[in-house]
Amino acid sequence: MTAEHPANGLDDVVHQRVRLGIMAIAHQARQVEFGFLRTTLQLTAGNLGQHLAVLEKAGLIRIDKGYEGRRPRTWVVLTAAGQDALRAEVAHLKQLIQQVEQADAAPAT
Repeated sequence: MTAEHPANGLDDVVHQRVRLGIMAIAHQARQVEFGFLRTTLQLTAGNLGQHLAVLEKAGLIRIDKGYEGRRPRTWVVLTAAGQDALRAEVAHLKQLIQQVEQADAAPAT
Protein backbone atom coordinates (compact mmCIF):
# COMPACT_ATOMS: atom_id res chain seq x y z
CA MET A 1 0.00 0.00 0.00
CA THR A 2 1.44 3.37 -0.96
CA ALA A 3 1.16 6.48 1.16
CA GLU A 4 -1.12 9.21 -0.09
CA HIS A 5 0.75 11.98 -1.89
CA PRO A 6 0.84 15.28 0.07
CA ALA A 7 -0.61 17.14 -2.93
CA ASN A 8 -3.86 15.25 -2.38
CA GLY A 9 -4.22 16.92 1.01
CA LEU A 10 -4.07 20.48 -0.32
CA ASP A 11 -7.33 22.36 0.18
CA ASP A 12 -8.54 24.01 -3.04
CA VAL A 13 -10.20 26.83 -1.09
CA VAL A 14 -7.06 27.63 0.91
CA HIS A 15 -4.38 26.80 -1.65
CA GLN A 16 -5.36 29.40 -4.24
CA ARG A 17 -2.57 32.02 -4.23
CA VAL A 18 -4.63 35.04 -3.16
CA ARG A 19 -6.62 33.19 -0.52
CA LEU A 20 -3.47 31.64 0.94
CA GLY A 21 -1.98 35.15 1.08
CA ILE A 22 -5.08 36.54 2.81
CA MET A 23 -4.98 33.78 5.39
CA ALA A 24 -1.25 34.09 6.02
CA ILE A 25 -1.49 37.87 6.50
CA ALA A 26 -4.55 37.54 8.75
CA HIS A 27 -2.72 34.90 10.79
CA GLN A 28 0.25 37.21 11.33
CA ALA A 29 -1.79 40.33 12.03
CA ARG A 30 -4.64 38.68 13.99
CA GLN A 31 -6.90 41.34 12.40
CA VAL A 32 -6.17 42.97 9.06
CA GLU A 33 -7.86 45.88 7.31
CA PHE A 34 -9.34 45.41 3.82
CA GLY A 35 -7.27 48.23 2.30
CA PHE A 36 -4.04 46.75 3.62
CA LEU A 37 -4.87 43.40 2.05
CA ARG A 38 -5.84 45.04 -1.24
CA THR A 39 -2.56 46.97 -1.42
CA THR A 40 -0.29 44.22 -0.14
CA LEU A 41 -1.70 41.55 -2.46
CA GLN A 42 -2.03 44.03 -5.37
CA LEU A 43 -5.71 43.34 -5.99
CA THR A 44 -8.72 45.35 -7.02
CA ALA A 45 -11.36 45.83 -4.35
CA GLY A 46 -13.77 43.66 -6.33
CA ASN A 47 -11.29 40.81 -6.73
CA LEU A 48 -10.36 40.89 -3.04
CA GLY A 49 -14.05 40.97 -2.11
CA GLN A 50 -14.71 37.81 -4.14
CA HIS A 51 -11.87 35.93 -2.44
CA LEU A 52 -13.02 37.09 0.98
CA ALA A 53 -16.54 35.87 0.20
CA VAL A 54 -15.20 32.39 -0.64
CA LEU A 55 -13.20 32.24 2.60
CA GLU A 56 -16.10 33.59 4.67
CA LYS A 57 -18.56 31.10 3.16
CA ALA A 58 -16.12 28.29 4.04
CA GLY A 59 -16.00 29.57 7.63
CA LEU A 60 -12.28 30.31 7.47
CA ILE A 61 -12.50 34.07 8.09
CA ARG A 62 -14.83 36.51 9.79
CA ILE A 63 -15.55 39.94 8.34
CA ASP A 64 -15.96 42.74 10.88
CA LYS A 65 -17.27 46.12 9.75
CA GLY A 66 -17.00 49.27 11.77
CA TYR A 67 -15.60 52.77 11.84
CA GLU A 68 -12.23 54.27 12.51
CA GLY A 69 -13.15 57.83 13.31
CA ARG A 70 -15.70 58.70 10.67
CA ARG A 71 -14.28 56.37 8.05
CA PRO A 72 -15.96 53.01 7.50
CA ARG A 73 -13.55 50.09 7.77
CA THR A 74 -13.66 46.38 7.03
CA TRP A 75 -11.43 44.02 9.00
CA VAL A 76 -10.66 40.39 8.31
CA VAL A 77 -10.08 37.91 11.14
CA LEU A 78 -9.03 34.28 10.76
CA THR A 79 -11.46 31.94 12.56
CA ALA A 80 -10.36 28.89 14.56
CA ALA A 81 -11.29 26.76 11.53
CA GLY A 82 -9.20 29.10 9.38
CA GLN A 83 -6.23 28.70 11.72
CA ASP A 84 -6.57 24.91 11.50
CA ALA A 85 -6.93 24.97 7.71
CA LEU A 86 -3.86 27.20 7.32
CA ARG A 87 -1.78 24.93 9.58
CA ALA A 88 -2.89 21.85 7.61
CA GLU A 89 -2.06 23.54 4.30
CA VAL A 90 1.40 24.52 5.53
CA ALA A 91 2.01 20.96 6.80
CA HIS A 92 1.13 19.50 3.38
CA LEU A 93 3.33 22.06 1.64
CA LYS A 94 6.23 21.14 3.94
CA GLN A 95 5.75 17.47 3.03
CA LEU A 96 5.83 18.37 -0.67
CA ILE A 97 8.99 20.42 -0.21
CA GLN A 98 10.62 17.57 1.68
CA GLN A 99 9.82 15.13 -1.15
CA VAL A 100 11.27 17.49 -3.75
CA GLU A 101 14.42 18.05 -1.71
CA GLN A 102 14.84 14.30 -1.16
CA ALA A 103 14.49 13.67 -4.88
CA ASP A 104 17.05 16.40 -5.62
CA ALA A 105 19.48 14.89 -3.10
CA ALA A 106 19.12 11.34 -4.44
CA PRO A 107 22.04 10.17 -6.56
CA ALA A 108 21.37 10.20 -10.30
CA THR A 109 21.01 6.76 -11.86
